[in-house]
Amino acid sequence: MSRLTDLISKAKAIDPQLGMDMEREFRAMSSRLSFGLNFERHKPEVVELPKRSVRRGDKVRVLPPRSSTTKGDQRFWQVKTIRKSKNEADLELLATEKAEAQTVTLDDLVVVAEFGDIIYPGLIPTGKVSRSEDKPWHTVINGENYHALKALTWTHRGKVDAIYIDPPYNTGAKDWKYNNDYVESEDLYRHSKWLAMMERRLLVAKELLNPADSVLIVTIDEKEYLRLGLLLEQVFPEATIQMVSTQINPKGVSRGGSFRRSDEYLFFLMFGAARPARMPLSKEWSTTTQIKDKESDDIKDAVVLPAWTSMMRRGSEARRIDRESMFYPIYADPDSKKIVEVGTALPRGVREAPPIDGLVPILPLRSNGSEGRWQLGRDELIARMEQGRIRLGRRTAYGFVVNYLPDGAYVSVMSDKFSIKGYADDGSLIAVGEAGESSRIAPTQWKIAAHNASENGSGLISLFVPGRKFPYPKSLYAVADALRFFVTKKPEATILDFFAGSGTTAHAVMRLNKQDGGKRQCISVTNNEVSADEQKVLRGQGLRPGDAEWEKLGICDYITKARVKAAITGKTPDGKPIKGDYKFTDEFSMADGFEENAEFFTLTYETPLAVSYQTAFTRIAPLLWLRAGSVGRRIDKLPSDGWDVADAYGLLVDLDKTIDFLKAVRKAKALRIAYIVTDDERRFQALACRLTEEVQAIRLYESHLTNFAFANGGDA
Repeated sequence: MSRLTDLISKAKAIDPQLGMDMEREFRAMSSRLSFGLNFERHKPEVVELPKRSVRRGDKVRVLPPRSSTTKGDQRFWQVKTIRKSKNEADLELLATEKAEAQTVTLDDLVVVAEFGDIIYPGLIPTGKVSRSEDKPWHTVINGENYHALKALTWTHRGKVDAIYIDPPYNTGAKDWKYNNDYVESEDLYRHSKWLAMMERRLLVAKELLNPADSVLIVTIDEKEYLRLGLLLEQVFPEATIQMVSTQINPKGVSRGGSFRRSDEYLFFLMFGAARPARMPLSKEWSTTTQIKDKESDDIKDAVVLPAWTSMMRRGSEARRIDRESMFYPIYADPDSKKIVEVGTALPRGVREAPPIDGLVPILPLRSNGSEGRWQLGRDELIARMEQGRIRLGRRTAYGFVVNYLPDGAYVSVMSDKFSIKGYADDGSLIAVGEAGESSRIAPTQWKIAAHNASENGSGLISLFVPGRKFPYPKSLYAVADALRFFVTKKPEATILDFFAGSGTTAHAVMRLNKQDGGKRQCISVTNNEVSADEQKVLRGQGLRPGDAEWEKLGICDYITKARVKAAITGKTPDGKPIKGDYKFTDEFSMADGFEENAEFFTLTYETPLAVSYQTAFTRIAPLLWLRAGSVGRRIDKLPSDGWDVADAYGLLVDLDKTIDFLKAVRKAKALRIAYIVTDDERRFQALACRLTEEVQAIRLYESHLTNFAFANGGDA
């Protein structure tokens, strides 16, 4: 319907009355929505590629003059010719009935990728940091996340164990872009644009997750959690979905006249056999009642026995007439709330207890006045009172609620699982779980001090990259805890974050590895956008996206890569040791860093000609390495001998060198993949049969086009 509004606007310009009539009917139609999640897909989604050089045949936009704050010409043009000597290009307007052409300086053009365009992705290495010879490499990709996800469908289809994303929350505060424009609260299509953006990426993410055992974790706040929940159900009907509420800021954040927001939500989507593992959890994770220390009046972090049960019988044979002997009065002191007397069974037809001065009689009468009965006989009640197994609850119209401790619960209390702390004023036992941690399933409400995003999110950013700010980073420990439930038994798990932001997920994965010696690897994808306020300042300085001074302040270069590098080396970007200690599960100096490896890449957009003639191999090479597990040496150039074998994979370009290649493959103990470049299916199959079972044969066409091309947007 967003397309309809554009057409109605054009109709108004031609015939105002016709346009108004159409608009009226459109509003009536749009008000009659069917049940469920309804939103516009907003095709096409367009991405500007400011660092991509302009080539003949490209689709481009003409940029506004430098220092301008206007959007400029949003139409699409095709580059017909380029004259490098004059630094200009001849353009022809696309999708128009009337031909229009112009000549524009190359510096004033930006290449665009529109849905339906064929894209040939590549990766350019932009730096690395290494402190371990035997671990895989974490990767950080600077690029539009949809395009990066599409590239990963070739390298990681069905291989990802966990995805953790913290997408833009769509608060209306210019926290994300759609078609190169920040989306504001006044945008009538704000919610549907956000849903369309999310749906396209989630559909691709679905291809990456291991359907047999994986998890998708998505964080969100109250602005979009309802729509997101419905979207997740629609995109992933096969998943088991749970939502967890978590406190991220005990002080709360002002919402302008509303309650202060202190929490947010995590959606956990579990696929196949994935379930949250039983974990050693401290008492802080408990949701059972806390007790007050009588001497200090402080609330203690101790678990009260959950098995106290009402003395009033429920269910079958719960009436007075079923057991007349169990309809007797219990007398309590209203001041001390202590049982001081137990009467005998009342005669049939009598429902008032003989009064005793100063005491409150309690009978098994229900709230509607009907006659029930006690669970225990008089003598058994008295015996359990002596054991501390009877206590009083709240006051009611019929006296007090009487609770007792059943046999099974009492046996548990008297075991080494609990500690007897004494007796309450009413004579009942005070028993709590032993100090320390117990292995159990976490609840769906998290109120964990370590998850404070102010202290352990923003606070950590200031330690690792001093002077650099990132809005609302997650607590390092909150992300680690969320992942821990699903990857604790997967020491070589692959974790993906395609809204990587400040790099908290990669940081959390490295910390998990530190704790148990794991070799998990994280793939982080983020763009290099600057904030709306920074963009305004930079444009005022005459800068544009793609300029070095602009790009160095982008999220990926300025925050993500810098933080990941600092976490590994233990040093700030200025080379100074990081001041501070990791806390909670284990404590050690942040300056120690991690024995991990990370490499940084920028997503590129290759031409069909370059890929066809293999001149773009250096930018395709990282994709082959990623598919082989991002471990060991990478084959960065086409081998001059016609073949090469690295640590985890081999590459055969010249099939006449097959014998030499196979000899080298058999000697490589850790080899996972053999890439074979050929257009001949029979020769490929014959060669694949000669490989060992441990080595997977993957065919690369000589043109490479079939392997690495994808349509931008597909059918989403």
